[in-house]
Amino acid sequence: MITVVGTGTGTPVPLDAVAGAELVVGGRRHLDAVPLPEDAERIVLGPLAPALDAMEEYVGKDRRVVVLASGDPGFFGIVRALAERFGAHRLDVRPGVSSVATAFARLGLTWDDAVVVSAHGRDSRTALHVCRAYPKVAVLTGPGAGPAELGAALARSAPGRVLVVASALGSRDERLERVSPAEAAARDWGTAVSVVLCLDETRTLGPVRTLAGAARPDKWALDEGDFAHRDSMITKFEVRALALARLGPRPGDLVWDVGSGSGSVAVECARLGAAVSAVEKAPDGVERIRANAGAHGVDVHVVHGAAPAVLSELDDPDAVFVGGGGRELPDIVGACARRARRTVVVAMAALDRVPAVRTALTGAGFDCDGVLLQSSRLAPLPGDVTRLAATNPVFLLWGVRNPVYREGVAL
Repeated sequence: MITVVGTGTGTPVPLDAVAGAELVVGGRRHLDAVPLPEDAERIVLGPLAPALDAMEEYVGKDRRVVVLASGDPGFFGIVRALAERFGAHRLDVRPGVSSVATAFARLGLTWDDAVVVSAHGRDSRTALHVCRAYPKVAVLTGPGAGPAELGAALARSAPGRVLVVASALGSRDERLERVSPAEAAARDWGTAVSVVLCLDETRTLGPVRTLAGAARPDKWALDEGDFAHRDSMITKFEVRALALARLGPRPGDLVWDVGSGSGSVAVECARLGAAVSAVEKAPDGVERIRANAGAHGVDVHVVHGAAPAVLSELDDPDAVFVGGGGRELPDIVGACARRARRTVVVAMAALDRVPAVRTALTGAGFDCDGVLLQSSRLAPLPGDVTRLAATNPVFLLWGVRNPVYREGVAL
């Protein structure tokens, strides 16, 4: 058996867990903090592969191995790697209290409605976008993805967030510091950071939950009446339903809604868990987007300006929705397509714009498809009868990036 012991957040290590160990693997601070058998070999955990190879020699000879890990080793921890290598049946896991649970406890906050994301050895974009999309997030940090990097990115798009940097949890040097994203970006936080909490304090006390984790919307493609809009200038729900299906917004994504208007697409993407930047040139439209986002309890980064010029201020998106029209539409679509990592969806009422937009998508390396949406809705007539009322037809084009093509260059 391999005994895996969680420690480091104030959880004492039971002496029987390490008694008789012939090999002990762990971080240096864990090895120094626990009384180990004098004759036990010790491996300071760095790169994982050499440690696993050494453990395999001991396990193959039925010699006792102990692994000391931080907090709960089954929560974004070493248990996964050990189970894949040796089998879960060989593991005796003694969990401690995770750094996430400890940090929220220090603040007196529940975390059944929190989103937990790991940036340790992973693309930090996901952690950033989750922090933008959700009001209560715990980020497990790593080299190059710590409080400073997270703060610098949030300062541009969500400056109102509060970051709580928890360091050395469970030790005599424990500290929790509340800082703004800009303040976090200006600091050197060292190597003792345990976890970073990102909070939108206007939304941290949500409703009582039955299911842990982030809330999911009960429906999408909401009625136009669920949004404030001007003179029916809003993406109709039939069009929005297909646009959302092609955009595929999900937690960890960044979506642009360019020519956002009422912000209906932006709000729906945010409700589905994506971070969203909505670009709108009309001042009254900007206020309308903010009002609709607030009414639906989501945070949308609203950018006042005209595309494509204003797009240079934004981080690269995973997906883009382009609404509206005008002569500049192909240029806007082309600028979006050069930046989008996955897909671009364009809604148009004018037939004349379709060929140029399609060329803009294919020219940027996208596989392009589309459809003309013509729908008729039930409408009442006098005498308790019903007719069909046609909505305006809309062309929906979408491009999906060819995986071997990027920035106009074949890879």
